[in-house]
Amino acid sequence: MTISPQTLSTDVAIVGAGPTALFAAFECGMLKLSCVLIDALDSIGGQCAALYPEKPIYDIPAHPSIEGGALIDALDKQIAPFDVPRLLGSRVETLTGHRGDFTLTTARGDTVKAKAVIIAAGAGAFGPNRPPLDGLEAYERTGAVQYYVKKRADFAGKTIVVAGGGDSALDWALSLSEVAEKIYLLHRRDRFRGAPETLSRIEEQIAAGRIEKVVPYQLHALHGTDGQLSAVEVTTLAGDSRHLEADTLLPFYGLSTDLGPIALWGLDTHRNTVPVTPATLESSTPGIFAIGDVATYPGKLKLILQGFSEGAMAVHAIHAIVHPDTALHFEYSTSKGVPG
Repeated sequence: MTISPQTLSTDVAIVGAGPTALFAAFECGMLKLSCVLIDALDSIGGQCAALYPEKPIYDIPAHPSIEGGALIDALDKQIAPFDVPRLLGSRVETLTGHRGDFTLTTARGDTVKAKAVIIAAGAGAFGPNRPPLDGLEAYERTGAVQYYVKKRADFAGKTIVVAGGGDSALDWALSLSEVAEKIYLLHRRDRFRGAPETLSRIEEQIAAGRIEKVVPYQLHALHGTDGQLSAVEVTTLAGDSRHLEADTLLPFYGLSTDLGPIALWGLDTHRNTVPVTPATLESSTPGIFAIGDVATYPGKLKLILQGFSEGAMAVHAIHAIVHPDTALHFEYSTSKGVPG
């Protein structure tokens, strides 16, 4: 279905539609600022929805555990009273103008006039770091090699090689061990990078026989026919080799990120991030703010909960741009409720 380009005028243009962007939209609604969400993906949720909708998240306040997709659904319900317009499936290509009068255009031809801009683009354009293995593409086409887990049920009863030593590899090894026949956890060092609680749970699953730790090995080759995987060959630096019979390889070697057009908007950038003033989240360009993973400042923590806080702070700072002659008297939501 072809979507016709739109022309919108709003107080705040929010570039991105992940969790921090959604909460920033809620804060705009609470301060009676109009806003629009713009995202290159064709649905809201950012990485939470695109990469790990069924992955548990443990550091959201009041939720001992919540899956990425469920978090996005809850945030979507939270902004429902404000009827926030969404321009999805087309990324912002150009941003021109100045504080109080910006114009954004998308690749589809949408035009948005805004008094302030919040960049909540996460890691920017992202894609997986792919292992350098011969014949990899054939296994990717059949799903024998995957970089994201959208439905745990797809891996029920399978033997899986999970490669990587960071949080994603550890979290998915734990999660999939509940449904898979066997999990091999592969890493080039006998040391993983994860929270102490996660590492403790990994050791418990290893002791129970649900996870087999394969260290210090690294990926060497894939074996199979017509993209159907039969074994993953792994080797040590000393040349020792093992063949792990498996149905699926899940390499978690991080994401390759790129700011894309954002890098051309005249903002100061640093290693695919946008430096901001911590108190307001304003970038080097007045009127343009950045929140979430794309924003950086001393002491920054890349946590969703910090992105929520940054969204609130940025929107409060933007109120003075949209209503320069009106003092903002902050009230708790328990006192004022949701604006009608």
